[in-house]
Amino acid sequence: MAFELNINGKPVPVDAPDDMPLLWVLRDIAGLTGTKYGCGMAQCGACTVHVAGQPIRSCVTPASALVGQPITTIEGAGATGPVAKAVQDAWVAGAVAQCGYCQSGQIMSAIALLDTNRSPSDDDIDAAMSGNLCRCATYQRIRAAIKAAAATLA
Repeated sequence: MAFELNINGKPVPVDAPDDMPLLWVLRDIAGLTGTKYGCGMAQCGACTVHVAGQPIRSCVTPASALVGQPITTIEGAGATGPVAKAVQDAWVAGAVAQCGYCQSGQIMSAIALLDTNRSPSDDDIDAAMSGNLCRCATYQRIRAAIKAAAATLA
């Protein structure tokens, strides 16, 4: 099936099966490899992207269901405004990434949190980030970076 997606503000023609997950459209068709494959079951968060500003798991979401909706990947997050910049700067300043594999999903979830809550509590952070796993266990650095980004935005 041929359709068009709006990815990072640009039209992207797609010729793929109706049930092809967005993750594979992003990586294999659009050439955007920042979004990672983790588990393929929406359990780890490595594949998190935004659809109309909301975090979704791209590994289980059929791309054809997203026609007409804005999709933002880690590659396009920096152009979305001050929240993304604050999060990315805090991630670097806090040396959050260890192996880095999960970080694009972590960052996308953190941006979604701070887009709706500029002063999150620890419980808010835990709830927003609960679907994102980090095999290096950098959770304390992730929480600190989110708090630092929130302070920058305050």
